[in-house]
Amino acid sequence: MTEQRLPAWADPSVSPAALDPQGLSRRGLLRGAGLFGAAFAVGSLAAPAAASGRGPGGSDPRLAYLVGDHHIHSVYSHDAKYTFSQLARAGAEYGLDWMVFNEHSNFGHASYGARLEHQEILKARAANPRQLIFQGLEWYIPAAEHATVFAAPGPHEVDLLTQFELAYDGKLLGYTAGSPTSPDTARNEAHAVKAVQWLAERRRTGYVDDVLVLANHPSRLGIDSPHEMRDWRDAAPEIMIGMEGAPGAQGGGIPGWIGSGQQRGEYVNKPSENSFAGYPDDAYVLYGGFDWMTATVGGMWDAMLAEGRLFTITTNSDVHRVVFDTWKNGDWAPGQNFDDTGHVPDPVNTGTPQPGGDFWPGQFSRTHVGVTRYGYRSVMAGLRAGRVWLDHGHLLDGLDVRLKRDHDHGTGVTLGGRIRVRKGDRLTLSVTVATASRPNARGILPELAHVDVIRGAVHGPVADRDVWRAPDTKVVRTEDVGGRKGTYTLRIPLTAGDESFYIRLRGSDGNRNGAGYLGAAIDPHGPIPHAPGNGDPWVDTWFYSNPVFVDVEGC
Repeated sequence: MTEQRLPAWADPSVSPAALDPQGLSRRGLLRGAGLFGAAFAVGSLAAPAAASGRGPGGSDPRLAYLVGDHHIHSVYSHDAKYTFSQLARAGAEYGLDWMVFNEHSNFGHASYGARLEHQEILKARAANPRQLIFQGLEWYIPAAEHATVFAAPGPHEVDLLTQFELAYDGKLLGYTAGSPTSPDTARNEAHAVKAVQWLAERRRTGYVDDVLVLANHPSRLGIDSPHEMRDWRDAAPEIMIGMEGAPGAQGGGIPGWIGSGQQRGEYVNKPSENSFAGYPDDAYVLYGGFDWMTATVGGMWDAMLAEGRLFTITTNSDVHRVVFDTWKNGDWAPGQNFDDTGHVPDPVNTGTPQPGGDFWPGQFSRTHVGVTRYGYRSVMAGLRAGRVWLDHGHLLDGLDVRLKRDHDHGTGVTLGGRIRVRKGDRLTLSVTVATASRPNARGILPELAHVDVIRGAVHGPVADRDVWRAPDTKVVRTEDVGGRKGTYTLRIPLTAGDESFYIRLRGSDGNRNGAGYLGAAIDPHGPIPHAPGNGDPWVDTWFYSNPVFVDVEGC
């Protein structure tokens, strides 16, 4: 594989005059982390794993955050329309450092499309060594929804994906909704667990250097039950690392565009015979653009975190058809179809806006991954370690989170990490915010209005694996930061009590909020759903962070 090069904002040989305001901002953050230049040189050295803070005070390294998207569809998906090169250029334009092309499973994809796309990826890696381009698959999980599966570059990355697709994909096996066997059968659920274990074995034996799985749009159909999500995680927590906290297709709610009944994320469904009966009807729409599982303080995501185990969240474009875009699918040659070719015909520019509810990769949704070196394996290690925060609408240029005991030496622990303390210990949560330095693609200069601190007790594994609530999780503090510009640090005091706990962060532009789904006593000003067809995503933007865990000795 061609040697990678640092992105322009991280490359000392690139003049500051050649960077835009956000590039300059990111360079400043990199300098602040002490990683500029040789200290951030390209290499395969992975970011330290999730077992951070081994000492009582914590000693996590300073991090640079790489921006990416793990859910991108091209002509190699049967229902998408853009060429690989169109999407790669768009990702570069909107500042992505890494991208995952995770095409839908299909017999045509397994037989032809995966290898054809791989040739394009190899050429792109050589032509643009400043961008990290992964190849992946959107897996139809037996008994459930979809997931992103992707591997580190290497001689077997395509073979791994196609072998997995043919052996474990629910659609190809006929294990999906509408098949004679309901997708929530024990057989199908067991096959999904075997699939995750199979990937773990391929990593353990060195067949591939690394492989990760993230559940996609988990509440869209209501068929990812709590016990299934726990089963996937427990099958191989180093492989099944998390879920989309916010899905793509965020343009679906733009007023007057798609239709009066549309929602952001294309979350327009109701419970079906295959849905988990324990989810309420309110779970099937987004809250501030985020999935109900994530947006509900004390909900499904918190229920998993309350077991004391990391489960990472992400966001992405899920790009198929971009809002207001003028391209349409090309026409098939006589007698051709996707199963014969592995790709749809290249698109044609009509000059007239075409139907679509998505944004380009990086245009609206961004996942930020903390690393100490620039490279493929570092991105994957950062995701696994949970060093992740996400934003919509380019709400922030940067975020750094540190938790340490007062008077301790060291750097403390950061997102995804753990720190050991004693009952009664006083801690300080330091939250460094770099505000937006340039207007986003809508022409809005985003302004962060508030930062919410969410705290939840850790009780360990649950007896009822279909529990989706964490009753001891709530918003414990809100910092009003409206009008603050540049880079600043909030210092928030915390005290360790009788129980181990975790802290996570959230914030928004302040344009739309109200009592959270489980009530104002738990979440006084959380995200709320928009009226159908009236959900302009650009004026309802949020950021979320992964948690930091605090293990209280003796608990």
